[in-house]
Amino acid sequence: MAYKIGDRKRTTFLPPTIDEYVSPEDPVRAYDTFVDLLNLEEFGIPVQSDKAGAPEYHPRAMLKLIIYGYSYGIYSSRELERACYYEVPFIWLMSGLKPDYRTIARFHSEHKEAIKNILKQSVRLCIELNLVKGNMLFIDGSKFWANASNKNTWTDKKCEEYLEKISKNLDRLVDEAVLIDRQEEGKGLLVKMKKELMDQEKLQAAIQDIAKTFKETKKSSHENEK
Repeated sequence: MAYKIGDRKRTTFLPPTIDEYVSPEDPVRAYDTFVDLLNLEEFGIPVQSDKAGAPEYHPRAMLKLIIYGYSYGIYSSRELERACYYEVPFIWLMSGLKPDYRTIARFHSEHKEAIKNILKQSVRLCIELNLVKGNMLFIDGSKFWANASNKNTWTDKKCEEYLEKISKNLDRLVDEAVLIDRQEEGKGLLVKMKKELMDQEKLQAAIQDIAKTFKETKKSSHENEK
């Protein structure tokens, strides 16, 4: 039987443009447009196009990262940074930008109240666009709140009642995430191999040595049991 073999060195391993990383129907596109249309000044987030000094990440990019992350259960700045490297929807959403966790944590803390309010608007958006399925903001403990995925059951009154109910939960989530960021300050994020192991031959030799030691230990253990 023949096996399918991949080739990670081929030039067409990923689409030629980041915009092709996600399909047209992927919900991440709704979050992208949602944040683009927000008036950030109304939420107390200043946008200064002529700001002097070192370049910063645009507030919209940071909000897209955080709001989308919350919707899919990624709250801490460390996890959000990691997602920018390894999760395709996040790579698309950030257009390839990779802010470090300290930058994310700082924005998270400085604009905590604005993030809470924008999250509440995103909940309404998800109900209206029927993007509830898989959204962690609609989970209370281990259960979905009743009929959350069926937009047709949502009257204006019921929607307002639900938003009032979820409001406190969102406030708690944001407060806890900011606290986690503070507790994790100074800890390493991405696990990296030692420089000498970046050489493929040395990496193979190290793994073979470990496998050999494990095999010998296992053999010795079996002999002692006899």
